[in-house]
Amino acid sequence: MAHSDSDPPLLNHYGTLLCHSTQWDEPQTRVTMEECQLPLIDLCDLGCDDEMVRRACAAAICKASSEWGFFQVVNHGISSQLVDKMRSEQVKLFRAPFETKATSGLLNNSYRWGSPRATCPNQFSWSEAFHVPLTKVSDEACYGDFKSLREVMTCFAAAMSELSRLLAGILTENLGHWKQASISNICDETTCFLRLNHYPACPISPEIFGLVPHTDSDFLTILCQDQVGGLQLMKDSKWVTVKPNKDALIVNIGDLFQAWSNDVYKSVEHKVVSNATTDRYSIAYFLCPSYDSLIESFVKPSIYRRFTFREYREQVQEDVRKTGYKVGLPRFLLKGSEDLTTTTTESNTRLYIPSITAKS
Repeated sequence: MAHSDSDPPLLNHYGTLLCHSTQWDEPQTRVTMEECQLPLIDLCDLGCDDEMVRRACAAAICKASSEWGFFQVVNHGISSQLVDKMRSEQVKLFRAPFETKATSGLLNNSYRWGSPRATCPNQFSWSEAFHVPLTKVSDEACYGDFKSLREVMTCFAAAMSELSRLLAGILTENLGHWKQASISNICDETTCFLRLNHYPACPISPEIFGLVPHTDSDFLTILCQDQVGGLQLMKDSKWVTVKPNKDALIVNIGDLFQAWSNDVYKSVEHKVVSNATTDRYSIAYFLCPSYDSLIESFVKPSIYRRFTFREYREQVQEDVRKTGYKVGLPRFLLKGSEDLTTTTTESNTRLYIPSITAKS
């Protein structure tokens, strides 16, 4: 299989795992997954003069976060022109020679590919990415020869940040946390990230993940994807495929919001499946707190013990290093809380709908 000099040596790494792995899954074949239409929410309604319309929009956001852990938004304030420019610059970046991406320190030296800690094929991700701290997005020194990327990426990051805070504010107020804690107090540009993803075509096997199954270790994630598809999520104990919508951004709840909400909101396992013939591109914005931020539920009895974001990240990294897999929130369950999970969640799913002031 021919590769251009821009592609990372994914095939070599995967082949090495095949040769040395002692862990084997049952052979898989590419099956047709049920295609789902995520809850679609028109954010234009948040600016409506009719308070009932605003409240209904906020209620839909909270309901989707509780029942799905995923939803999609339209009229989100990020223009199609900006998305198109960002995608064009992203493609140009990933078409640079592999050696340039890997060794020239681009975007705060944030380039990564494959799965360095994978010990068997089913832990391997057929992808490459730049995982960029927001503090470095406007840093001219990070861009090398890709000068035109800086202006577009700065505008895009700012727009995604504004949208994330709008959604997080609605979700927080719904929990009754508004006066006690605000995500805006612990999340700022020094703690959040923008990730540029590229999933090269992978014709060699239907078993290879573009991105392995996982949940996100943040408060929430906003995803801007192309029309190739491949995103799948766990719904009702089965994998379903998310149908791309060119006008929508996808939002998903992260582990920290699930813990903060005492399981009212759901951080749902998801993955990307590889495509045999077509490259896939996406951009994800991660709303994260400072490392020393304390994560705890304001609802009692609490399902999870208190922890800092730093502690959570270190535990995730340790689990991945030892086992190749992220364990996540189950590591932080309080003794006996397994019995509380269902009853607590059920008692908390009656959503308080805040009074939303119309946007100017």
